[in-house]
Amino acid sequence: MRIHFWGVRGSLPAPQMPSQIKSKISSVLERLKPSDIESSESKERFLAGLPPWLFGTVGGNTPCVSVNVDKSQGVIIFDSGSGLREMGIAITKEHPKPVHYHVFYSHFHWDHIQGLPFFNPAYDPSVSIDFYSPMENLKTALYGQMTPPYFPAAMESMASKKTFHRITGKVMVNSLEISYKKLNHPGGSYAYAVNDGRHRFIYATDTELSAADFIRQDENTVFFEGADIIALDSQYTLGEAIEKYNWGHSAFSMAVDFAANWGIKHVVLFHHDPTYDDRKLFNILQSARWYTERMGIKNIEISLATEGLELTL
Repeated sequence: MRIHFWGVRGSLPAPQMPSQIKSKISSVLERLKPSDIESSESKERFLAGLPPWLFGTVGGNTPCVSVNVDKSQGVIIFDSGSGLREMGIAITKEHPKPVHYHVFYSHFHWDHIQGLPFFNPAYDPSVSIDFYSPMENLKTALYGQMTPPYFPAAMESMASKKTFHRITGKVMVNSLEISYKKLNHPGGSYAYAVNDGRHRFIYATDTELSAADFIRQDENTVFFEGADIIALDSQYTLGEAIEKYNWGHSAFSMAVDFAANWGIKHVVLFHHDPTYDDRKLFNILQSARWYTERMGIKNIEISLATEGLELTL
């Protein structure tokens, strides 16, 4: 099972501003010494020694995560934020190209659907796309964003074969079992768990964790306990989460506590605030790792969701 992150921001896309790029270049030059450019090897050592917030970027696209075992059997996609456009561009370079996609929606806020009109495979008549949601307005929501005055091209212009499913239980996509659970978010949101019989990946964006999520009742236990990886909403620092109570998002420290509570092996901090720059986000990752040590939390790995991150189970 390969998990690829195409878009990791929340709320709206947050591209790098020219001033941010200039600031990064300036910070890199301040660190540079004559000995760092003496040879190709010294240049590589210099670049490798730069902090990740300088040498790279988290990315600015909104949520889109793909899961696949064998692309010939279809690709599973969670949410079609602006990261879906990047996925479509990457797929055009693949040979052979996947021809079947299964798109599961956490909910229909714009940041989770806005990439669909720009997904190249959706315009290919040889492609089939199955859309899934527990919400009854799935087809209406997706068609609605591609109508005037919101978008110039209707969804009917997509030549792919499209099928819409309102799900009421577990779904089998080839060898993968996909289940869902409702989350705490204004208007509703759903987490999904992917189980291949040996490993489990959970996609749990847009949730404001509460005491109820830590209770060891059957529904929580079956869905969360012992998962291998969870991509979990951790949009805020604790201070901002308190200020923005009831906005439907969680603090990174709560995400760590949650993963520890359910024995989840690896938590990927996800759905980053659009106002947080790369430096702040990597500082949050460092703070989350420090927090696990301070609280004596063992056997848990913490990563920061970045565009292009790929994990394998």
